[in-house]
Amino acid sequence: MNRAVALRIAACGIMGLGAALLIAALLLSTYTQGKIAKIPLDIDATLISDGTGTAFDPASLLGERFVINEDVPVVMQQQMTVESPANADVVTLQVGTTLKRSDQQKDEGLLLAMVDTVTVNRQTAMAVSSETNPGGSVQKPRAIEDENPPTSIALPHEGLTYRFPFDTEKKTYQVFDPIAQKAFDANYSGEEDVNGLTAYKFTQNIGFDADGKLVEPVKFASLYDDDADSQATATAKLWGLEGDPEESITMTRYYAAQRTFWVDPVSGTIVKKTDRGYQYYAREALKPEVTFVDYTVTSNEETVEAQVAAAQDERDRVSLWGRILPITFTALGLVALVGGALLGTFSLRAESLLIDPGLDDTGGRFFGRRGDEGEPVPGAEAMTEKLPAQRPSDLPPDKPV
Repeated sequence: MNRAVALRIAACGIMGLGAALLIAALLLSTYTQGKIAKIPLDIDATLISDGTGTAFDPASLLGERFVINEDVPVVMQQQMTVESPANADVVTLQVGTTLKRSDQQKDEGLLLAMVDTVTVNRQTAMAVSSETNPGGSVQKPRAIEDENPPTSIALPHEGLTYRFPFDTEKKTYQVFDPIAQKAFDANYSGEEDVNGLTAYKFTQNIGFDADGKLVEPVKFASLYDDDADSQATATAKLWGLEGDPEESITMTRYYAAQRTFWVDPVSGTIVKKTDRGYQYYAREALKPEVTFVDYTVTSNEETVEAQVAAAQDERDRVSLWGRILPITFTALGLVALVGGALLGTFSLRAESLLIDPGLDDTGGRFFGRRGDEGEPVPGAEAMTEKLPAQRPSDLPPDKPV
């Protein structure tokens, strides 16, 4: 194999590599990015929010009157894990939520406990259902001493739950509330910096108007067959009401909430959240009589830092496959194509020289002849007269030889 053929093969190989890199860049920026921008399957997070509120004292159930304490410390904890089904298309999130008075020991201050499960699309974060999977469920409450396995009630979810979609837009989304068992609007309300990350802010009102006024509370959705936790009957004395202290009065439990979500627009991760919940007993929905709990909690600093770090990891992963590698491959592909084309040109010249040097108008050199080997200057071919040399005898006597 001569040098010209070797150069031509190398040129073809380099141009083929360049074309492959350009195709890879195109695939990474379209098809592959769509496969990468998905909710991870290894989520295992503990989210803690703390604040203060007005709360019922569970110990007063055994007293002569229900006691409501004001300005008590309240902690909400959510444990989020991945359950089955979880595959290339969907992921199932199981979230155990507890709301406790942190001024009381162990479970004495427990105000709310529930385990919510939802299956969502890994790209859109929308709840999905099938014949074998209703798209969500909620665990039936159990007594602390109950050793039987937990049982769940099918609860189809709608809209978003616990996540926003990748490439979150500045618009209104439907976000599911497992306590109300319905989806409500979460409206875009601006951008804010959260620990160095630019987040989209969304606000959601359930039963409240934008000013925090109670307008349309939701009847608390019971998880018991007998609605034991959505209605309560006690004497007027226990309720703390005027009139006949022994009069039996039945009240309904109502629920309202206000939430603010700070969302990473790239990954859809909720990096911070403020949650106000209001549960009360009343005979008329818009006339609260006995507060069960009225609290406001915000994600603590450790939770915010962990969620921002998780969002940044997902951003980096999407950026690597969707932007950095496509740009790098495109640049390398273009360089390879240009380099291969130039090498191919030189290989053709080399091959023409080997076949017939006269076919190359450069005279056998890639860059032409040197100036002293070019066309002869016309003046250089002019006839010149040769002058005869003088003999010594012809010289004048006074001039030395």
